[in-house]
Amino acid sequence: MAEVVLFHHVQGLTSGVVAFADELRAAGHTVHTPDLFEGRTFDSLEEGTAYVRQVGFGEVGARGVRAAAELPREVVHVGFSLGVVPAQELAQTRDGTRGALLMHACIPVSEFGAAWPAGVPVQVHAMEHDPFFAEDAEAARALVAESSEAELFLYPGDRHLFADSSLPSYDPDAAELLTRRAVEFLGALDGDGRNPR
Repeated sequence: MAEVVLFHHVQGLTSGVVAFADELRAAGHTVHTPDLFEGRTFDSLEEGTAYVRQVGFGEVGARGVRAAAELPREVVHVGFSLGVVPAQELAQTRDGTRGALLMHACIPVSEFGAAWPAGVPVQVHAMEHDPFFAEDAEAARALVAESSEAELFLYPGDRHLFADSSLPSYDPDAAELLTRRAVEFLGALDGDGRNPR
């Protein structure tokens, strides 16, 4: 089974992020959940964003890269919203990456390299009318157009962190489908890091 590093969103390593990691663990995967906020969690996106601005977006991303440095190179990088930044950076730049799951966000590929790396399957998951994802949708569509190993899944609704069961934005139906797709994605990865179809 896959070894996974899961990066949390701007509200921190919430119990809902841990619960999602536990779902992947229950499917037989090893999941690491580094805490980029050093134990802090926030009640709102605004409070979390204020903290990130204080610390610096670059520093939060660097914390994710440092956390992954202690793990084997052959991991799947997973990110919830803000966590997509280190997940995508590592997926695009770290040799040995087996795949990536980008949830609630997608960064333009050009931020971390010339192209999405060949042989690294990736899925992007978001709600189709999420106002936060609206600015990322173009990057997600470009990624899918560029890479034959990229998939975009859009769910009905307008909630941002819909897969975090500890937040008011949680949508159990969409979260269940996302989790099922994530488990299938991880289960399909073979030893070469490819997603057999």
